[in-house]
Amino acid sequence: MTVQTFDIRKEASSIVAVTETAAEYFHKQITESAAAGIRLSLKQAGCTGYKYIIEEVNAFPEDDLNITLPNGVQLFVDVAYLSAIQGTKIDMRQQGLNFNLVMQNPNVQDECGCGESFSIEE
Repeated sequence: MTVQTFDIRKEASSIVAVTETAAEYFHKQITESAAAGIRLSLKQAGCTGYKYIIEEVNAFPEDDLNITLPNGVQLFVDVAYLSAIQGTKIDMRQQGLNFNLVMQNPNVQDECGCGESFSIEE
């Protein structure tokens, strides 16, 4: 019998998928602000539970997972919410005249009417 080990830090690229369009947007943002990378996290908010926090960071968060996107952007994922974020695809889409980041998360159970917050399966 063999035992396989799973090192989440080595498998970080399978946690979150980022489309080329979203990666280009992130690259532009960090280039303009001279940030170290982009951080993805959640916070409790809204009427259904959680909301995404996507922010530029100037230092490498020690405990976060570090994913290097193909264009060199460093994406940091908050491990405190890893089970809620895992499998998420980040895309940039045009909606009317605006371009918005769109999160496709298979863990979302319900969303509020305005789309600002969501609940996850626990």
